[in-house]
Amino acid sequence: MKRIASMTAALLLIGSSAVAQTTVVLPGEVRTYVMEQNTPSIAYEGEIVVGQPIPETVEIYTIPDQPDFAYAIVNDKRVVVNPKTHTVVEVLQ
Repeated sequence: MKRIASMTAALLLIGSSAVAQTTVVLPGEVRTYVMEQNTPSIAYEGEIVVGQPIPETVEIYTIPDQPDFAYAIVNDKRVVVNPKTHTVVEVLQ
């Protein structure tokens, strides 16, 4: 019984650390910059999901002094992405 409890605890720790690794803390200045931009929205029929990439065809815009973040406005939603992978980091609004 102790062995099962230990294995369960280990799995929970592994699972929680995997979630912690995918969590990105968005700097306030990134959020502010993206919310202030007047960039046209692009229509996209797919679903925008945090952790999933957006298509390479969606134009992303750089954020000054923030090389780890870029943004796009898709279906009137402001989307923060990783500029290297196009992976959605956060959807604002």
